[in-house]
Parts: sequence; structure tokens; C-alpha cells
Amino acid sequence: MMIFYLVLTFIFGLAIGSFLNVCIYRLPRKESIVSPGSHCPYCGHLLGFWDLVPLVSFITLKKCRYCGKEISPRYFLVELITALLFVAVYVRFMFYERNPLLFISYLILCSALVVITFIDLEHKIIPDKITYPGMAVGLIISLFSNSFLPSLFGLAIGAGILYLIVILSRGGMGGGDVKLAAMLGAFLGWRLLLLNLFLSFLFGGVIATILLLLKIKGRKDYIPFGPYLALAGIVTIFWGKQILFWYGL
Repeated sequence: MMIFYLVLTFIFGLAIGSFLNVCIYRLPRKESIVSPGSHCPYCGHLLGFWDLVPLVSFITLKKCRYCGKEISPRYFLVELITALLFVAVYVRFMFYERNPLLFISYLILCSALVVITFIDLEHKIIPDKITYPGMAVGLIISLFSNSFLPSLFGLAIGAGILYLIVILSRGGMGGGDVKLAAMLGAFLGWRLLLLNLFLSFLFGGVIATILLLLKIKGRKDYIPFGPYLALAGIVTIFWGKQILFWYGL
């Protein structure tokens, strides 16, 4: 029975990942995520069923059947990453912890973080259409788990700390990072949010140093911070409580 639920969760994650690809492509372009239907970004041809099967279509087609343009590997990556995250969230919060509320909450948060990461990497923006509803959803869910105040404090602390950094760095970070930190605080609560911020700066510092040493990025090149916040958020979701426990916090 466990295998059945894992497979079902994986398939559900693939379907959601396919929708997240739509969001990743359309939100930065200010297009509707509802209509028109899925279409080739190059020729605009509406895609058929066999063009839209998660993972399988990319592996078997590689190119658009109508114009011959190569399909971006991002579609495959987003679908696979989302499905794996959904399975991991199920195993941790449904199978082991038996906590349906956290299961639903973190499925939503992981989905939002996937969209934000890929958009920020490509376009250097974090859409308000993700972060503002995310803040609201995080606070609403907290009402059902009697953690509204920690979530509210997390939202305020996340926004406050990042906004202070924006002021002190004179534009080194953007307003999107502030809103993302607030959204994470709404879902995680203030204690886990502080860990999230610490890990994001740690990851950012290490990866930025590597990019500089490899000369992939220069000192004056802009490196989006959203993906580091998102990566730290994923780590915090699965291991945050244990990390705080190890340090007696």
C-alpha cells in the first residue's frame, strides 16, 4: 500500500510540475496561466496530449513536432524535481509524522519555491503573484495549527531583516527577496525562518565564492538571491527542527 501511495504522489507531483512549468514561462511575461491552452513558445501551435505527458514527452520528442525547435530541459527538470519533492514531503509528513496539515502546507510551499527559483534564475525577478498569495496561505494554514502568532512574527521578521539588508546594501537585494522571506516566515514560523535566513546566506556565500573562483561570475555580476532562500527553505522543511535541536535551540 505504501508503494501505491508513493507512486500516486509521484504522478501527482509530475502533473503539478507540468502546471508549474506553465507558471514559470507565463508569469514573467504577464500572460494568463489559464488561457490559451499549452502551446509551443516558438511557433504558438497548441500542444496535443502526447506533447504534454510529463517526463515522457521530453524524452521521446526532444523537439517540437510542429516547428522542430528544441524543447528546453527546464520542463523535464521542473517536473522531476516537483515529483521528487512531493514524494519526500509525503514520506516525511504523512508516513512518518502523520501530519496532513504540514503535508498540504509544504506541498504548497515547495511548489511556490520551485516556480520562484526558476523564474529568478532566468529573469532576475520574483513575482508578487506568488509571494503575496503565499503569505496569505501560510497565515491561513497557521490558524488551523494554532501557530498563527509564530507565523505572523515569521512574516514580519523575514520582511524586516531582508528589507534592512536592502537598505544597507543599497540595492544589493531586491524587493522580491523581501517578500519571499516574508512568505517563508508565514509558512515556517519565526524560529525556522531565522534558520532559513542563516542557511540562505551560507549557501549564497559558498556558491558565489565557487562561481567567482571558476570565473563563471565576476565581482560586479548580479547573482539572484531567491534560489538560495528557496534551497534553504527546502533544507529547513525537512531538517530544520533537527538542526535547531542539535544546537539546543
